[in-house]
Amino acid sequence: MSYSQQLYPWCIVRLLPNNQYQIVVRSRRYNDAVAYLQLLQQSRKNINYLIVFDVQGVSEGSNKF
Repeated sequence: MSYSQQLYPWCIVRLLPNNQYQIVVRSRRYNDAVAYLQLLQQSRKNINYLIVFDVQGVSEGSNKF
């Protein structure tokens, strides 16, 4: 995990088929991630998103949970 990723541990991920995901945005604070998630959900109602705390090494592996 790079240093810049460690500075932004909160991620909004878009859920894809077959247990895959795509990181949409990274945030330093949980509250910022929640506000961004609300904007995403208003503009794209049929896409599923989650807020996750990216512990070291999770996003570097495969694109599966």
